[in-house]
Amino acid sequence: MSGKHVAVLMGGFSSERPVSLSSGAACADALEAFGYRVTRIDVDRDIATVLGALRPDVAFNALHGPFGEDGTIQGILEYLEIPYTHSGVLASSLSMDKGQAKIVAKAAGIPVAEAKVMDRHDFGQDHPIPTPYVVKPVREGSSFGVVIVQKDQSHPPQIITSSEWRYGDLVMVERYIPGREFTCGVMGGEALAVTEIIPQGHAFYDFDAKYAAGGSKHVIPAEILPNIYQNIQRLAVAAHHAMGCRGVSRSDFRLDESASGEGELIWLEINTQPGMTPTSLVPEMAVHAGHSFGEFLSWIVEDASCLR
Repeated sequence: MSGKHVAVLMGGFSSERPVSLSSGAACADALEAFGYRVTRIDVDRDIATVLGALRPDVAFNALHGPFGEDGTIQGILEYLEIPYTHSGVLASSLSMDKGQAKIVAKAAGIPVAEAKVMDRHDFGQDHPIPTPYVVKPVREGSSFGVVIVQKDQSHPPQIITSSEWRYGDLVMVERYIPGREFTCGVMGGEALAVTEIIPQGHAFYDFDAKYAAGGSKHVIPAEILPNIYQNIQRLAVAAHHAMGCRGVSRSDFRLDESASGEGELIWLEINTQPGMTPTSLVPEMAVHAGHSFGEFLSWIVEDASCLR
Protein backbone atom coordinates (compact mmCIF):
# COMPACT_ATOMS: atom_id res chain seq x y z
CA MET A 1 0.00 0.00 0.00
CA SER A 2 2.94 2.34 0.60
CA GLY A 3 3.04 5.07 -2.02
CA LYS A 4 -0.41 4.36 -3.52
CA HIS A 5 -1.86 7.73 -4.45
CA VAL A 6 -5.39 8.30 -3.14
CA ALA A 7 -7.44 11.38 -4.08
CA VAL A 8 -10.02 11.99 -1.35
CA LEU A 9 -13.06 13.69 -2.90
CA MET A 10 -14.91 15.87 -0.41
CA GLY A 11 -17.04 18.97 -0.07
CA GLY A 12 -18.92 19.39 -3.32
CA PHE A 13 -21.97 21.58 -3.66
CA SER A 14 -24.90 19.64 -2.20
CA SER A 15 -26.74 20.46 1.04
CA GLU A 16 -24.45 17.92 2.72
CA ARG A 17 -21.23 19.79 1.92
CA PRO A 18 -20.28 20.39 5.62
CA VAL A 19 -20.79 16.70 6.41
CA SER A 20 -18.66 15.68 3.43
CA LEU A 21 -15.85 18.03 4.42
CA SER A 22 -15.81 16.42 7.87
CA SER A 23 -15.83 12.88 6.44
CA GLY A 24 -13.17 13.73 3.87
CA ALA A 25 -10.79 15.34 6.35
CA ALA A 26 -11.06 12.39 8.74
CA CYS A 27 -10.48 9.88 5.92
CA ALA A 28 -7.53 11.81 4.46
CA ASP A 29 -5.81 12.06 7.85
CA ALA A 30 -6.33 8.37 8.63
CA LEU A 31 -5.18 7.19 5.20
CA GLU A 32 -2.02 9.30 5.42
CA ALA A 33 -1.29 7.83 8.83
CA PHE A 34 -1.80 4.37 7.33
CA GLY A 35 0.86 4.95 4.66
CA TYR A 36 -1.03 6.21 1.63
CA ARG A 37 -0.06 9.28 -0.40
CA VAL A 38 -3.14 11.47 -0.19
CA THR A 39 -4.40 14.45 -2.17
CA ARG A 40 -7.39 16.29 -0.73
CA ILE A 41 -9.80 17.63 -3.36
CA ASP A 42 -12.65 20.00 -2.56
CA VAL A 43 -14.85 19.04 -5.50
CA ASP A 44 -16.03 21.78 -7.87
CA ARG A 45 -17.47 21.80 -11.39
CA ASP A 46 -13.98 21.31 -12.86
CA ILE A 47 -13.46 17.96 -11.11
CA ALA A 48 -13.03 15.99 -14.38
CA THR A 49 -10.20 18.29 -15.45
CA VAL A 50 -8.57 18.17 -12.01
CA LEU A 51 -8.69 14.37 -11.83
CA GLY A 52 -7.60 13.98 -15.44
CA ALA A 53 -4.45 15.96 -14.69
CA LEU A 54 -3.82 14.33 -11.28
CA ARG A 55 -4.39 10.68 -12.33
CA PRO A 56 -4.52 9.18 -8.82
CA ASP A 57 -4.39 5.43 -8.30
CA VAL A 58 -7.72 5.56 -6.44
CA ALA A 59 -10.46 8.12 -5.88
CA PHE A 60 -11.86 7.81 -2.34
CA ASN A 61 -15.40 9.14 -2.60
CA ALA A 62 -16.23 11.02 0.61
CA LEU A 63 -18.95 13.10 -1.05
CA HIS A 64 -22.51 13.03 0.27
CA GLY A 65 -25.81 13.96 -1.34
CA PRO A 66 -26.64 14.84 -4.96
CA PHE A 67 -23.76 14.72 -7.46
CA GLY A 68 -21.52 12.72 -5.11
CA GLU A 69 -23.93 9.95 -4.15
CA ASP A 70 -26.34 9.69 -7.08
CA GLY A 71 -24.18 8.17 -9.81
CA THR A 72 -22.93 11.46 -11.27
CA ILE A 73 -19.37 11.53 -9.92
CA GLN A 74 -19.25 7.77 -10.39
CA GLY A 75 -19.93 8.26 -14.12
CA ILE A 76 -17.12 10.80 -14.37
CA LEU A 77 -14.72 8.39 -12.68
CA GLU A 78 -15.78 5.59 -15.02
CA TYR A 79 -15.17 7.85 -18.03
CA LEU A 80 -11.72 8.77 -16.70
CA GLU A 81 -10.98 5.11 -15.83
CA ILE A 82 -9.97 5.99 -12.27
CA PRO A 83 -10.77 3.22 -9.75
CA TYR A 84 -13.13 4.52 -7.06
CA THR A 85 -14.66 3.43 -3.78
CA HIS A 86 -18.21 2.54 -2.76
CA SER A 87 -21.02 1.77 -5.21
CA GLY A 88 -21.13 2.28 -8.96
CA VAL A 89 -23.28 4.40 -11.25
CA LEU A 90 -26.51 2.38 -11.27
CA ALA A 91 -26.50 1.32 -7.62
CA SER A 92 -25.73 4.86 -6.48
CA SER A 93 -28.45 6.41 -8.62
CA LEU A 94 -31.03 3.81 -7.64
CA SER A 95 -30.27 3.95 -3.92
CA MET A 96 -30.36 7.77 -3.87
CA ASP A 97 -33.89 7.79 -5.29
CA LYS A 98 -36.03 6.82 -2.29
CA GLY A 99 -39.07 6.00 -4.41
CA GLN A 100 -37.26 3.70 -6.83
CA ALA A 101 -35.22 2.10 -4.06
CA LYS A 102 -38.42 1.24 -2.21
CA ILE A 103 -39.83 -0.46 -5.34
CA VAL A 104 -36.71 -2.60 -5.71
CA ALA A 105 -36.59 -3.43 -2.00
CA LYS A 106 -40.23 -4.51 -1.97
CA ALA A 107 -39.67 -6.71 -5.03
CA ALA A 108 -36.79 -8.36 -3.15
CA GLY A 109 -39.09 -9.27 -0.25
CA ILE A 110 -37.87 -6.51 2.07
CA PRO A 111 -40.68 -5.03 4.23
CA VAL A 112 -41.34 -1.36 3.43
CA ALA A 113 -43.96 1.18 4.51
CA GLU A 114 -46.77 2.22 2.18
CA ALA A 115 -45.76 5.36 0.30
CA LYS A 116 -46.38 7.47 -2.79
CA VAL A 117 -44.12 9.81 -4.75
CA MET A 118 -45.72 13.09 -5.79
CA ASP A 119 -44.94 16.62 -6.89
CA ARG A 120 -44.91 18.96 -3.89
CA HIS A 121 -47.07 21.45 -5.80
CA ASP A 122 -49.88 18.87 -5.88
CA PHE A 123 -50.35 19.11 -2.10
CA GLY A 124 -53.75 20.64 -1.42
CA GLN A 125 -55.76 21.20 1.75
CA ASP A 126 -56.32 17.47 2.23
CA HIS A 127 -53.76 14.96 3.38
CA PRO A 128 -52.46 12.76 0.51
CA ILE A 129 -52.50 9.67 2.78
CA PRO A 130 -53.92 9.05 6.27
CA THR A 131 -52.03 10.69 9.13
CA PRO A 132 -49.52 10.26 10.66
CA TYR A 133 -47.08 10.27 7.75
CA VAL A 134 -43.62 11.47 6.79
CA VAL A 135 -42.70 13.69 3.85
CA LYS A 136 -39.17 13.22 2.47
CA PRO A 137 -37.38 14.75 -0.51
CA VAL A 138 -36.85 11.94 -2.99
CA ARG A 139 -33.14 12.66 -3.54
CA GLU A 140 -31.64 14.13 -0.37
CA GLY A 141 -29.74 12.71 2.60
CA SER A 142 -28.93 13.62 6.22
CA SER A 143 -32.68 14.07 6.89
CA PHE A 144 -32.74 17.37 4.98
CA GLY A 145 -36.34 18.40 4.32
CA VAL A 146 -37.92 15.57 6.34
CA VAL A 147 -41.27 16.58 7.87
CA ILE A 148 -43.34 14.41 10.22
CA VAL A 149 -47.08 15.09 10.00
CA GLN A 150 -48.80 14.19 13.26
CA LYS A 151 -52.13 12.39 13.55
CA ASP A 152 -53.99 15.49 14.80
CA GLN A 153 -52.60 17.87 12.15
CA SER A 154 -55.52 19.29 10.15
CA HIS A 155 -53.77 19.92 6.84
CA PRO A 156 -50.45 19.18 5.09
CA PRO A 157 -47.45 21.28 6.23
CA GLN A 158 -47.22 24.58 4.37
CA ILE A 159 -43.43 24.42 4.09
CA ILE A 160 -43.76 21.73 1.41
CA THR A 161 -45.35 24.11 -1.11
CA SER A 162 -43.63 27.31 0.00
CA SER A 163 -40.89 29.17 -1.87
CA GLU A 164 -38.54 28.37 1.02
CA TRP A 165 -38.46 24.70 0.05
CA ARG A 166 -35.13 23.89 -1.64
CA TYR A 167 -35.01 20.12 -1.87
CA GLY A 168 -36.53 19.50 -5.29
CA ASP A 169 -40.13 19.14 -6.41
CA LEU A 170 -40.51 15.38 -6.04
CA VAL A 171 -41.24 14.15 -2.52
CA MET A 172 -42.14 10.81 -1.02
CA VAL A 173 -45.10 10.61 1.35
CA GLU A 174 -44.69 7.56 3.59
CA ARG A 175 -46.69 5.99 6.41
CA TYR A 176 -45.11 6.97 9.73
CA ILE A 177 -43.66 4.03 11.65
CA PRO A 178 -43.51 4.64 15.42
CA GLY A 179 -41.00 2.92 17.65
CA ARG A 180 -37.25 2.37 17.74
CA GLU A 181 -34.67 3.17 15.06
CA PHE A 182 -31.93 0.74 14.02
CA THR A 183 -29.22 0.74 11.40
CA CYS A 184 -26.90 -1.92 10.04
CA GLY A 185 -23.81 -1.59 7.88
CA VAL A 186 -22.70 -4.01 5.17
CA MET A 187 -19.03 -4.42 4.31
CA GLY A 188 -18.09 -6.49 1.30
CA GLY A 189 -21.47 -8.20 1.28
CA GLU A 190 -21.30 -9.18 4.96
CA ALA A 191 -23.41 -7.61 7.71
CA LEU A 192 -21.73 -5.62 10.45
CA ALA A 193 -23.26 -5.02 13.89
CA VAL A 194 -26.75 -3.58 14.37
CA THR A 195 -26.84 -0.21 16.13
CA GLU A 196 -29.83 1.36 17.85
CA ILE A 197 -30.02 5.14 17.39
CA ILE A 198 -31.65 7.04 20.25
CA PRO A 199 -32.13 10.78 19.56
CA GLN A 200 -31.40 12.96 22.58
CA GLY A 201 -33.74 15.95 22.80
CA HIS A 202 -34.99 15.55 19.23
CA ALA A 203 -38.30 14.27 17.91
CA PHE A 204 -36.50 12.04 15.40
CA TYR A 205 -33.04 11.38 13.96
CA ASP A 206 -32.81 14.74 12.13
CA PHE A 207 -29.70 16.64 10.99
CA ASP A 208 -28.91 18.02 14.44
CA ALA A 209 -29.44 14.63 16.09
CA LYS A 210 -27.02 13.14 13.55
CA TYR A 211 -24.21 15.67 13.78
CA ALA A 212 -24.51 17.93 16.84
CA ALA A 213 -22.55 16.93 19.93
CA GLY A 214 -24.82 14.85 22.18
CA GLY A 215 -27.59 14.82 19.58
CA SER A 216 -28.01 11.06 19.69
CA LYS A 217 -26.89 7.94 21.50
CA HIS A 218 -25.60 4.88 19.64
CA VAL A 219 -26.15 1.50 21.30
CA ILE A 220 -23.90 -1.12 19.68
CA PRO A 221 -24.70 -3.93 19.58
CA ALA A 222 -28.41 -3.13 19.74
CA GLU A 223 -30.24 -4.62 22.69
CA ILE A 224 -33.04 -6.51 20.95
CA LEU A 225 -34.15 -10.12 20.61
CA PRO A 226 -31.53 -12.22 18.75
CA ASN A 227 -33.95 -13.19 15.97
CA ILE A 228 -34.85 -9.53 15.30
CA TYR A 229 -31.16 -8.59 15.38
CA GLN A 230 -30.34 -11.30 12.83
CA ASN A 231 -33.31 -10.32 10.68
CA ILE A 232 -32.06 -6.73 10.48
CA GLN A 233 -28.65 -8.01 9.39
CA ARG A 234 -30.24 -10.30 6.81
CA LEU A 235 -32.38 -7.50 5.38
CA ALA A 236 -29.44 -5.06 5.24
CA VAL A 237 -27.46 -7.58 3.17
CA ALA A 238 -30.53 -8.27 1.00
CA ALA A 239 -30.95 -4.54 0.30
CA HIS A 240 -27.22 -4.17 -0.46
CA HIS A 241 -27.44 -6.92 -3.07
CA ALA A 242 -30.85 -5.88 -4.46
CA MET A 243 -29.56 -2.38 -5.24
CA GLY A 244 -26.31 -3.76 -6.64
CA CYS A 245 -24.14 -2.00 -4.05
CA ARG A 246 -20.39 -2.50 -3.68
CA GLY A 247 -17.98 -1.78 -0.84
CA VAL A 248 -19.83 -0.37 2.14
CA SER A 249 -23.50 0.53 2.59
CA ARG A 250 -25.86 1.13 5.52
CA SER A 251 -29.57 0.36 5.79
CA ASP A 252 -31.94 2.06 8.25
CA PHE A 253 -34.95 0.43 9.93
CA ARG A 254 -37.83 1.18 12.28
CA LEU A 255 -39.28 -1.35 14.73
CA ASP A 256 -42.83 -0.80 15.97
CA GLU A 257 -43.03 -2.97 19.07
CA SER A 258 -46.69 -2.08 19.60
CA ALA A 259 -47.66 -4.21 16.60
CA SER A 260 -48.76 -7.79 17.15
CA GLY A 261 -46.25 -10.56 17.75
CA GLU A 262 -42.64 -9.40 17.84
CA GLY A 263 -43.55 -6.09 16.25
CA GLU A 264 -43.36 -4.63 12.76
CA LEU A 265 -39.88 -4.22 11.29
CA ILE A 266 -39.69 -1.82 8.34
CA TRP A 267 -36.75 -1.01 6.06
CA LEU A 268 -36.55 2.74 5.45
CA GLU A 269 -33.68 3.35 3.04
CA ILE A 270 -30.10 2.52 2.07
CA ASN A 271 -27.11 4.85 2.19
CA THR A 272 -24.28 4.11 -0.27
CA GLN A 273 -22.03 6.90 1.08
CA PRO A 274 -22.34 6.63 4.89
CA GLY A 275 -20.56 9.14 7.10
CA MET A 276 -16.86 8.42 7.50
CA THR A 277 -15.62 10.13 10.64
CA PRO A 278 -14.30 7.87 13.44
CA THR A 279 -17.55 8.40 15.39
CA SER A 280 -19.88 7.84 12.42
CA LEU A 281 -22.18 4.83 12.49
CA VAL A 282 -20.49 2.49 10.02
CA PRO A 283 -16.91 3.13 11.24
CA GLU A 284 -18.21 2.41 14.76
CA MET A 285 -19.57 -0.90 13.48
CA ALA A 286 -16.23 -1.70 11.82
CA VAL A 287 -14.37 -0.99 15.07
CA HIS A 288 -16.85 -3.24 16.89
CA ALA A 289 -15.93 -5.98 14.38
CA GLY A 290 -12.26 -5.58 15.26
CA HIS A 291 -11.05 -3.18 12.54
CA SER A 292 -9.31 0.08 13.41
CA PHE A 293 -10.51 3.18 11.53
CA GLY A 294 -7.35 3.08 9.41
CA GLU A 295 -7.76 -0.63 8.63
CA PHE A 296 -11.39 -0.06 7.68
CA LEU A 297 -10.51 2.78 5.28
CA SER A 298 -7.62 0.77 3.85
CA TRP A 299 -10.04 -2.07 3.07
CA ILE A 300 -12.29 0.41 1.24
CA VAL A 301 -9.34 1.77 -0.78
CA GLU A 302 -8.08 -1.70 -1.72
CA ASP A 303 -11.63 -2.67 -2.78
CA ALA A 304 -11.80 0.25 -5.26
CA SER A 305 -12.34 -0.43 -8.96
CA CYS A 306 -14.11 0.74 -12.06
CA LEU A 307 -17.21 -0.98 -13.47
CA ARG A 308 -18.81 -1.18 -10.04
